[in-house]
Amino acid sequence: MSRERRRTWLVTGASRGLGRAVTEVVLEAGDTVVATARDPRSLADLAERFGDRVVPLPLDVTDRQAAFATVREAAGRTGGIDVLLNNAGYGLSGGVEEVSEQQARDQMEVNFFGALWMTQAVLPVMRGQGGGHVLQMSSIAGIATYPNIGLYHASKWALEGMSETLAREVAGFGIRVTLVEPGEFRTEWSAGSMVRATPMPEYDEVLAKRRHGMSGAYAHLQPGDPRKAGEALLKLVDAEDPPLRLLLGNNAADLAPRVYRERLAEWERWDALARTTDHER
Repeated sequence: MSRERRRTWLVTGASRGLGRAVTEVVLEAGDTVVATARDPRSLADLAERFGDRVVPLPLDVTDRQAAFATVREAAGRTGGIDVLLNNAGYGLSGGVEEVSEQQARDQMEVNFFGALWMTQAVLPVMRGQGGGHVLQMSSIAGIATYPNIGLYHASKWALEGMSETLAREVAGFGIRVTLVEPGEFRTEWSAGSMVRATPMPEYDEVLAKRRHGMSGAYAHLQPGDPRKAGEALLKLVDAEDPPLRLLLGNNAADLAPRVYRERLAEWERWDALARTTDHER
């Protein structure tokens, strides 16, 4: 699609991190952004800079009724929604045994169900206008796994499965779906945005390195540039044939193929046993 055609984006979690950077890049490119956050006052400076091309709205993505109401208001005020960026989310640090029930449920409520509710809310708008693009902010953690963030992985793997299915269901309506899979970007993700489980001493040795990595010690030292991520997403939505998955960052681009090669090799090693479980013909 030509850049002469100005789009309207709806971005969740637009107040900080990747969401904030993408919002600024998109606005600078001349598009309109409905920017949502739990506290829209954090977006006031964007309204001062970009005027009526930014529409700040309050939103808690875990509230399904609020998600539908926000999408209706956004479409009513702007005339439609061309791109939904489901960016709202956060990290949860803790071993699988360490994470509390509430922490686990909250992680899924925001990272998975929040994206699901927003996706359900925007699809009638996009079907009615004959197309659109849903960008799901996944992660390299939706492909590979690391100790100490198992529930975060679970939320992103759920998002990946839902979104790959969605892509097949909505293609006939002219709606594109892309899973954005960034590696490490220079944000607050491992610092102020991170929720941490209470450590169990049994895991002190096993998880020591990963706990330190999720302590905020390396926040704003990561290799990824959030603004460059925004520029990449502009190129993505301009593409005539956008991908289902887009890796962002060298570490993600290196790791994902290695993970899949390892999986293919393991399936091949165990292929003979896999083929022993069907009924005899």
